[in-house]
Amino acid sequence: MPTSRRIALLASGTLLLSGLVAACGAPAAPTQGGGGTGPVPEKPAKPVVLNILDVAGNLQLTQGMIDEFVQKHPDVISKVTYSKAPAPDLVGKIKAQQNAGRVDIGLVLTGTDGLSAGTEQGLWEEVLPKYKDRLSNMDNYLEPAAKMQDLANGYGVTVTYYPSGPLIEYNPDKVKNPPTTAEELLAWAKANPGKFEYARPANSGPGRTFLMGLPYILGDKDPKDPINGWEKTWAYLAELGKYIDTYQTGTTATMKDLGNGTVDMLATTTGWDINPRVLGTVPENVKVGTLKGFHWVTDAHYAVIPKGASADQQAAVLQLVQFMLTKEEQAKAYDEGYFYPGPAIKDVPLSMAPQKSQDAINKYGRPEYDQLIENNPKEIPLDNKALVAAFDKWDREIGGSKVKQQ
Repeated sequence: MPTSRRIALLASGTLLLSGLVAACGAPAAPTQGGGGTGPVPEKPAKPVVLNILDVAGNLQLTQGMIDEFVQKHPDVISKVTYSKAPAPDLVGKIKAQQNAGRVDIGLVLTGTDGLSAGTEQGLWEEVLPKYKDRLSNMDNYLEPAAKMQDLANGYGVTVTYYPSGPLIEYNPDKVKNPPTTAEELLAWAKANPGKFEYARPANSGPGRTFLMGLPYILGDKDPKDPINGWEKTWAYLAELGKYIDTYQTGTTATMKDLGNGTVDMLATTTGWDINPRVLGTVPENVKVGTLKGFHWVTDAHYAVIPKGASADQQAAVLQLVQFMLTKEEQAKAYDEGYFYPGPAIKDVPLSMAPQKSQDAINKYGRPEYDQLIENNPKEIPLDNKALVAAFDKWDREIGGSKVKQQ
């Protein structure tokens, strides 16, 4: 996978689908594998070809898990095909297949954006609690991963998790006294105009996490209500914006800006700190820090089944997801720090990960992350409606006029 594409997947996987209108799920016809959309058997009547669509960059973490399942269980899945798409294309792509009465995608890997958008549109099969007995490994979720699972409302299954951010990443050669409070960050930005950056939140995981994390750092009235509870946050972002020349449209561009010296400091997350240094986009020696009052704003990827997938496909997906949630398979989610740590299941240390993952994280990881993850509160992100409102307000009142046009 090309470096630029690999990094860009994280941003594309976290784009939010806004401006949705309510709609009912369209009728769907049976697809390959037999069984129609009736009762889902424990095992497919015959091995299925499973078409998987990834809109979150999740395959970077889970393709090894899926390939191993296919290798070990050819009686369940005979072949897998993989495709990728930007998150904003997800709803239209699935609805088109459902409207045509032929759904050939049996599994979608998505972030909270596609999960919630598809749920609003009635696109996903409700798998829980109906099939909880087939997904017993969900009982082993880390506590914050279990809270992210609650966001799915039964329409998806958490397969990977990370605490995310917001973190501040900086070049120590240029930033000798990095800020430790929001006030110090603002003062630094004022003294160094154009040298701090975060990307447009609607297009960037770190940008979004910075936006959602500030209400906790600033002690706002209601961190879950961006319209009526973020008075301090909006005032802070407006002042900070006076010293930001341009808001990039995505995270990849901010990492390139840090790497080439255009900026000296930016908003980041654990995965966006580690993986770009593994790939060489950002110098190895950059540092990270947190601001006083820091809370993690967590993130996850989900497995969802489109309505219209055949009963045999659904049976295969349930077996596959149960397999993916074993400790041995979850250890592969460490990858090269892309979604650090990555596992959604308890008791999966780095020592269980493939050697390539261990080598990358031992070299480019942060010893302080374990303590930061252990000792700071973890908050679930805003729900879809609140996040759309926050994005809209940011675009109108904070930075929309200064977003760099591509």
